[in-house]
Amino acid sequence: MVGRLETGIDVLDRKLEGGLPPGCIVAYTADPASQSELLLYELTAARGTLYLTTERSDDAVRHALDSSPSEIGSPTVRHVTSDDPLEEATRLVGALPDGANLIVDTADVLERADTDDYVAFCNELKSQMLETGSIAVLHCLKGSEEPTNRTRTYHAADAVFDLQTAVAGTELENHLTIPKFRGGSQPTEAIKLELTEEVAIDTSRDIA
Repeated sequence: MVGRLETGIDVLDRKLEGGLPPGCIVAYTADPASQSELLLYELTAARGTLYLTTERSDDAVRHALDSSPSEIGSPTVRHVTSDDPLEEATRLVGALPDGANLIVDTADVLERADTDDYVAFCNELKSQMLETGSIAVLHCLKGSEEPTNRTRTYHAADAVFDLQTAVAGTELENHLTIPKFRGGSQPTEAIKLELTEEVAIDTSRDIA
């Protein structure tokens, strides 16, 4: 589809009719024990990327990127460490160039802020993505104690990517579903992925 921005992950781009619309915010949910970061790393190959890390150090993220066997870009990595992470993240996002990727890994720290402040951040983020024609991906960890503002993230997001990891027999299986997509036709089929050393479509069985 004309005007879409490729994610750089072929199977995703095919399901999304070419990629994501400029200005899109994606909530990417995954189990913390999964290999979900591999998908984030591959997104950096598509275009210039600002990678905000809120929990791991910037050195740890750069080491993981450098160690990744898959094709990656050269993202700018910044560790959000201040006592006001929303303010620091807003300032860093304000310098985002046109047509870039923004990755927030993880969004959980920001989601624990005051609700009104977090809603204002989401609105400002959307405005910045539209103004620059960029894409934001918020990495949201699933768990028994999710941040209070997780529902606000889902509401603000234009798309939700949900990675489900489970053991089937003797195999570990990863399925990516897209329960929300404002940018066009919503993909209705799960995408079975191999998340080992890189993100690849699993062709060992029929894909759901």
